[in-house]
Amino acid sequence: MRRVILSCIMLLLTLTAWSEVTISHALSIRGTPKYGPDFQHFDYVRPDAPQGGTLRRYNIGTYDNFHRYALRGVPDSASTALYDTLMTYSADEVESVYPLIAEKLEYPDDFTWVIFHIDPRARFQDGEPITAEDVRYSFTTFMEKGVPQFRSYFKPVREVEVLDRLRIKFTLEKGDREMVLSLASLTIIPRQWWKDHDFSEPQTEVPLGSGAYTISDYKIGQYIVYKRLDDYWARDLPVNRGRDNFDYIRYDYYRDSNVAFEAFKAGEYDLRFENTSKNWATLYTGPAFDKGYIKKETIEHQLPANMQALVFNIQRPIFSDPKVRRAIGYLFDFEWMNKNLFYGQYARTRSFFQHTEYEAKGLPSPEEKKILEPIRDQIPPELFTQAYDPPKTDGSGNIRGQMRSALALFKEAGWEVRNRKLVNAATGKAMEFELLLADASLERVALAFQKNLERVGITMNIRVVDVSQFTNRLRERDFDMISSVYRARRYPDSGLLLPWHSAYLDSTYNTAGVSDPAVDYLIEGIIRNQENGQQLIYWGRALDRVLSWNFYLVPEWHNSAYWISYWNKFSRPPLLPKYSTGVDCWWYDEQKAAMLPEEHR
Repeated sequence: MRRVILSCIMLLLTLTAWSEVTISHALSIRGTPKYGPDFQHFDYVRPDAPQGGTLRRYNIGTYDNFHRYALRGVPDSASTALYDTLMTYSADEVESVYPLIAEKLEYPDDFTWVIFHIDPRARFQDGEPITAEDVRYSFTTFMEKGVPQFRSYFKPVREVEVLDRLRIKFTLEKGDREMVLSLASLTIIPRQWWKDHDFSEPQTEVPLGSGAYTISDYKIGQYIVYKRLDDYWARDLPVNRGRDNFDYIRYDYYRDSNVAFEAFKAGEYDLRFENTSKNWATLYTGPAFDKGYIKKETIEHQLPANMQALVFNIQRPIFSDPKVRRAIGYLFDFEWMNKNLFYGQYARTRSFFQHTEYEAKGLPSPEEKKILEPIRDQIPPELFTQAYDPPKTDGSGNIRGQMRSALALFKEAGWEVRNRKLVNAATGKAMEFELLLADASLERVALAFQKNLERVGITMNIRVVDVSQFTNRLRERDFDMISSVYRARRYPDSGLLLPWHSAYLDSTYNTAGVSDPAVDYLIEGIIRNQENGQQLIYWGRALDRVLSWNFYLVPEWHNSAYWISYWNKFSRPPLLPKYSTGVDCWWYDEQKAAMLPEEHR
């Protein structure tokens, strides 16, 4: 009888353990994925979209290699198209992955490990099968020879095991659903090519890939052509149906944005997303527009807004004091710029989570105060008593009130005006710094800001450089202030480590050079609460407040619509994906093209 009871207990324990493991076609950051195991295609595509034709696009700057993951060099901006990932995201959900190279994944309820099952049909571009060994090789190569940020981010991966030819297991130091999702987006590279090439170095030989496109033609720094492979194994997978419809995608590189725009109007390339309000309001005119050859559309979207900003390098002594940074922010007159430079088309950005439920508004809630209390002595006290908003003017250009506020803060920080120059009261050294730009179109904004700074005795030198020089100086943190963008987030996640956590101070993503235990504490709390949706709201808002009140940057503006113009030879599905422009779902429309002059078809 004892033996029978023991056997029953062991069977029960086995069944209980088995019941805690999920095998699924998909995984979402929270809740249930939108698309079930039998889905045929994403809702925002036309599954039977015509295939063929060429889409010609453009980039500003240059490139010197094809390797996106090298430790140096300037890669072609579209070179990630050469590779597929284990699983891929949909563009109408918040963080849900679906089968690509991996046909399913297996994980326990506590997310302490994940097993990916490789699709037996998966192939590299040379026809060689993709196996679990290739996945391990890819992960190991990124860890050992990739950018340091990858190594730091995936440090919690304790073990990588090849279980058999088509199954690979990643074991984590502790349960982490988000880390499992991140592993699902791992880029897969071919061993057979990279064993003879240095992964850490730029590559000017066309790499063997795992994706739908390869490079068929190029001239380094000038143009590059991507050709869709006829024998791409995953072409008819549900995640790809109705997508990647062009036979060729060509990118032409221009050093000057004005030259690039004129090339567009002349028909040198097909599609343009505009991000300069003056251009959108004044330049998209002429015979080609009047005749309907070129279409101009404003498409509203629901995307969270990027934080576009002038970013201080707070590792520079001149910007180490938050009072100085705050004072400089008073001299940025957005309302005047919006009226006189932007045709009233922008809104001021005030949050790192703009247009999401994580945006901090008003005063902290009791729940936020509970989170902030342990770091009360490390954070600006104003955030408990004042709602954060960037300084606002009447748009007239008269900023005397803002100047008084700025000068009062400068005085508190040890600066004073002497002979119409703002100088350090202790050293007598005048305040002077450089704003580094990679886009000449931003210069008119910089000049307006420069004029206001001059009114309180500050010298701001404006320097416009090419993209490669800008990138090198960014990597070396050789700048005082730059114009930069912090990518919008649909929700706070571990991706916040790269731009803000002190462990990533040497990362180029940590643009401002932030190393603050209070910020670290909040980001670590966000990571711990990924599974608790309500707490994540409070932690996200708390971080938003602390970042805003530390004045690491001067927030600029955002636009809640796509400004898009294209030669009228394309069609697209009626439904726009919620979190994407959806260009990968467009197709070449022969009937529309036939209406264009022959040289523009």
